[in-house]
Amino acid sequence: MFYATSARPPRLLPFFSFAGTLSAALVFAALAGCTKNAAKSSTDASSSATDASPGKGSNSTPNLETPSVRIETSAGPITVKLDGIQAPGTVRNFLNYVNDKFYDNTIVHYVDPSKLILAGGYNADRTPKPSPIPIRSEAHNGLKNVRGTIAMTRDPDQIDSATSQFFINLTDAPQRDHTGDTADKYGYCVFGRVTEGLEVADKISQSPTADKGGDLTKTPDPPVVIKSIRVVESSR
Repeated sequence: MFYATSARPPRLLPFFSFAGTLSAALVFAALAGCTKNAAKSSTDASSSATDASPGKGSNSTPNLETPSVRIETSAGPITVKLDGIQAPGTVRNFLNYVNDKFYDNTIVHYVDPSKLILAGGYNADRTPKPSPIPIRSEAHNGLKNVRGTIAMTRDPDQIDSATSQFFINLTDAPQRDHTGDTADKYGYCVFGRVTEGLEVADKISQSPTADKGGDLTKTPDPPVVIKSIRVVESSR
């Protein structure tokens, strides 16, 4: 089953910068650079996410409004409740990847201690995943980048460029919120929140890191592997 993502008219392609400390600048570089590897394909945002396979053995109507997913990592599990009401296109896009097992055997490829963890773009051997198709941004949905939320990464030069990569906020980060349609104010789309295992995400953020070059300047070493992401709650 393929879940069609929402579409909206094209907008200006803004730039979003983090103000403040050097660590914030490093986070920006990670959020920016990682997405550029993933968004090399068409920028036709009327297209949806990559086709995906459905979960096996279920003929029931899927819950696209408030599904929960379990992220099984080598450091422990994290459960996330997605908000398909406020971010319907983003949630459908994410579920397409989940149903297609796109995230299996990938890594958390960037961490900023007690601030965020970033994943969804690299295999366990640190090679990049194939470039998916970008989607429309829903960063204007009113959801805020507060501790425990999950949000999409995007190319800072292109508003409609989120693909498969996501991050979990480990601190309140209003500088990542949508505050306007100008290049420096669009923000990052929040589409859910952690309901269990936030302490696991905190622990992952404190992992020893190595600079492997490119986007992997602060990548956990040894790697933190995402073994799988699966829907664990499909009823409303």
